[in-house]
Amino acid sequence: MARKGLNKSALKAVDDYWEYTRIVGEDDGGNLFTPEQYEEYRRKVLPQRVQNRLYVSFGVPGGADCKQIGPETQCFCTHRFVPLVGSSPVRCRCKHQLQDHREDAAHLCKKCDFCSGFQSPYTCGCGQPCYAHQTLVETKQEREARGQPAGKGVPYAAMGGLTGFRSLLDGYLNMEASSEEDREDGCVQTPSASRMSDGSLKASSSGRRQHRSSQQ
Repeated sequence: MARKGLNKSALKAVDDYWEYTRIVGEDDGGNLFTPEQYEEYRRKVLPQRVQNRLYVSFGVPGGADCKQIGPETQCFCTHRFVPLVGSSPVRCRCKHQLQDHREDAAHLCKKCDFCSGFQSPYTCGCGQPCYAHQTLVETKQEREARGQPAGKGVPYAAMGGLTGFRSLLDGYLNMEASSEEDREDGCVQTPSASRMSDGSLKASSSGRRQHRSSQQ
């Protein structure tokens, strides 16, 4: 197979286009903005985007954020997060996949008549079943009031709850990493009153310490 290389100019063009798609998203209607239109878009939209950003997370009420939702996260059209097992979405109790269910609020199965709506037996890393979780959409002020990191103002579209590399981790792994060292955005993933009680946090931390002691 012939090997092809790109010069610096071509590589920069690829990087610029990637940056463009992350900033503009689908706002150009499929037709690339001219350089002038792109600069005008950035001038008008980016300040509003930073100020009005919405943070999206998936977790159990009274517990920690189990997953921060990003631009590549799969969901129903109603923006309800669906967890993955490896690279595959979880299946419903009726054994059919996510895409086999309707997009309306009931999420009834298209392939069988006995399904009462998409509900998976999948158990999250937090120990709670999938159906006990809910998708939370909040403003920067609401997120900071819960004691959660809001990250830095980024210009990209649909960043959801992503505030740094560690927010790509599942909730229990994120809390474990944050207990070892500070987050890259200067915040620590701490539980809040609306997602986790003090007792459950102490029990979890104690269990991790005992596990480490036994390994040593």
